[in-house]
Amino acid sequence: MNLRPYQQEAKDAIQAEWAKGNRKTLLVLPTGTGKTIVFSKLIEDCVREGERALVLAHRGELLDQAADKLAKSTGLVCATEKAEESCLGSWFRVVVGSVQTLMREKRLKQFPPDYFDTIVVDEAHHVLSDSYQRVLGHFDSKVLGVTATPDRGDMRNLGQYFESLAYEYTLPKAIKEGYLTPIKAQTVPLKLDLTGVSQQAGDFKASDIGTALDPYLYQIADEMVKSCMDRKTVVFLPLIATSQKFTDILNSKGFAAAEVNGESKDRAKILADFDNDKYNVLCNSMLLTEGWDCPPVDCVVVLRPTKIRSLYCQMIGRGTRLFPGKDNLLLLDFLWHTERHELCHPAHLIAENEEIAKKMTENIEVAGCPVDIEAAEKQATEDVVAQREEALAKVLQEMKHRKRKLVDPLQFEMSIQAEDLANYVPAFGWEMSPPSDKQIQTLEKLGIFPDEIDNAGKAGKLLDRLDKRRTEGLTTPKQIRFLEGRGFQHVGTWEFSHAKNLIDRIAGNGWRIPHDINPYEYKPITTSEVIPW
Repeated sequence: MNLRPYQQEAKDAIQAEWAKGNRKTLLVLPTGTGKTIVFSKLIEDCVREGERALVLAHRGELLDQAADKLAKSTGLVCATEKAEESCLGSWFRVVVGSVQTLMREKRLKQFPPDYFDTIVVDEAHHVLSDSYQRVLGHFDSKVLGVTATPDRGDMRNLGQYFESLAYEYTLPKAIKEGYLTPIKAQTVPLKLDLTGVSQQAGDFKASDIGTALDPYLYQIADEMVKSCMDRKTVVFLPLIATSQKFTDILNSKGFAAAEVNGESKDRAKILADFDNDKYNVLCNSMLLTEGWDCPPVDCVVVLRPTKIRSLYCQMIGRGTRLFPGKDNLLLLDFLWHTERHELCHPAHLIAENEEIAKKMTENIEVAGCPVDIEAAEKQATEDVVAQREEALAKVLQEMKHRKRKLVDPLQFEMSIQAEDLANYVPAFGWEMSPPSDKQIQTLEKLGIFPDEIDNAGKAGKLLDRLDKRRTEGLTTPKQIRFLEGRGFQHVGTWEFSHAKNLIDRIAGNGWRIPHDINPYEYKPITTSEVIPW
C-alpha cells in the first residue's frame, strides 16, 4: 500500500524526531485522513528492525480497527493483551493492548520495562489520565501519540507529557487537497439556556444538559425538518433517555430515525441498517465518537455541548469522510446561552485561535444560511487582522511619543503578514518557559522589543524568521520601525535594498519625506520588476 504524500511526510517526521532523541512525540491528523495507516507503516519499519511494538487504546473497537488495518496494510498479525487474552508467549511482534487491562498492577508486573521498543497511543488526548500514565511510566519505550486535536491550544496539556509535535496535517489542508469533504455550518436561531448546567471533569455535566435540553427537543426537531430531511444525519445527545426520546420525536416528524447506545443488544444490526439507508437519522448518547465510520453521513447535529475541542472534533469527524455523491457536510450549530465562553462551535474545527473562532461564529450566525467554514475562516481572519491593524495604529501613535527605537513584536508580525507568529500558542514544556537571556539579547540586537515576548517558543520562532528574512534580503525590524513610523504601509514585505535606498533619500533630504512621495500610497518596486537596460 502506497502512502499519500502527507502520510509519508508524517512517517518520516516521526522517525526524525525519534532520531533526534525526542522519544515522546505527537502526530496530529484529522479524523478520516488515515492515522492508523501511518502508524501501521511505522510499526512495519520497527518490526523490520527486530523491534516489538504495542498499540495502546481504551476501547475494544479501536483495538480491533488497529489490528485490522495493520493486517491489511502491512500483513502483520497482532497478538492481543485484553481481558483474558495475553500476548506473553506469543511470537507475534505487534500487540494491540487495552489500557484498562495493562494498568492492573498484577498484569503490568509480568512485563519487563524493555519488553516493547515502541508504543503507539491511539486517541492520545487521553494520555494524561492515570491509567495511561501508569502503563507508559512502566515501559522504557519510544512513544508516538496520535490525535485529531484541532489546534495547539488543545495541545498545551499534552505538552506536559510529549516532548515534540512531529507532524500536523490540518483539516483545511485535507479539504483543500481533496482528502476530506467540505464543511458548511449553519447557525439555528434557537436559543438554548445552559446557564444552570454545572461542570464535571472539566466539561458540562451530561445529566444537567439532558434536563436543560428536554424543553427544546420538539423545536430542535422542527429545525431539523427544515435543514436535513434529505440528509444522512448523526445526532449526539447527552443521555440515553434523551436520545431515545428525541428519536421518537424525529419519527413523529417524518424522519426514519433509530437510536443506539452502549446497552443496545442489537447495536450491530442498527448500525448496519443505518449504513444501508433503512434509517436516515441515528441518535446516540456519545457512543459513536470513536471507532465508528460511516462515510455517507453528511449532517452532524451536536446536542451535547462541550468545551473540550478533541471531543467536539471527534463528533464532527463522523461526517468528514469522502463518499460518492456527497458534496459537503452540514453542521447545525445552536445558540447555546451560557455564562461560559469556552463552548465549542464549528469555528473551532479550523480557527487558529479563540479570537478568530469568536469572529467566525459571529459571522456564521449573522449569515443565517449554511456557510463554508473555510470561507468563513478567511473572512474572520481578515476581520481580525483589520481590528489588529487598528489597534496597532494606536500603539504606534503612543510609541511616537515614547521615542522607542525597537520594534513592537505585534508591529513586526503585522508588517510582514506573519499569521503563524501572530497566532502562535506554546504547547510543549520548553516553549512555555521564559525566553533565555541569549534570546532576549539577540532579539534586542536585531531590533525587536523583547519585553512583549513571554515564552521561549515565540522567541525562537521570531529569531528563526529574522534569520530567514536576512537570507532572503528582506527588510529589518529597524527599517520597518523607521518607515512605518512615517506612514509607509507593510514595509515588512519590502526588499532590504529598496528600504535602504528610500531611507538614504529621506536622510539626504534632511530627514524629511520628499514632496513627490506619499507614504500612504507608496508602493515599492521589487528587483524582479526592474527593467534591465
